[in-house]
Amino acid sequence: MHQNWDFILRLLLSGVLGAAIGVERKVHYKQAGVRTHFVVAIGSALMMIISKYGFTDVIDNHTIVLDPSRIAAQVVSGIGFLGAGVIIFQRNAIRGLTTAAGVWATAGIGLAVGAGQYILGTICTVLVLVGFVALKPLERRFIRNIQHIMITANDRPGLIGRISAALEQLGLSIEQISIDRTDEEKNQVDIELYLRVQKQMANTEKVIEVVAEINGVKQVIIPSET
Repeated sequence: MHQNWDFILRLLLSGVLGAAIGVERKVHYKQAGVRTHFVVAIGSALMMIISKYGFTDVIDNHTIVLDPSRIAAQVVSGIGFLGAGVIIFQRNAIRGLTTAAGVWATAGIGLAVGAGQYILGTICTVLVLVGFVALKPLERRFIRNIQHIMITANDRPGLIGRISAALEQLGLSIEQISIDRTDEEKNQVDIELYLRVQKQMANTEKVIEVVAEINGVKQVIIPSET
């Protein structure tokens, strides 16, 4: 009976830690939120418990040898299908990588707590949240010499030149450009730009506003970190 209460504690703690990560993701409108992380953590903890303790009734015969890590190993590799489900490739941009990594890490946290490593699972949860919350503004502060921008426009003579001139006025120069013709009939193109910051860059709203005013430009997107 005591062991059963210990198992229940592991499941509850896994759910709390997973939900904590899910709350952060949901606040930022990511695909996998509280429920997903909660269930992943609890499910992983349950599988770890089963992997370690679920076969005690068949090992009384000492000729049977079991590997307590076998189910846990399948969780680590199998959780990839769920991570792939939150990764989206849209308009030449990949979104959801960070959330997918969070789901994968949450599975690891569930396994740790399910194995009885409460402190390790809790510390890992804190580190994951630090990575999500604290590292993003630091990254933006210290790694801001490259800016990613995506433009949908009607292809017209001089379009790239006008875009380049507008960006230079905002302190940006084109470092890399990719053009994908998405609609031949409407002469529509998707332009993906990696820009180098030459000086203090205007805020992103200003960049979108200025580029959107260029004749032929239909949509401007500055992809966010996901």
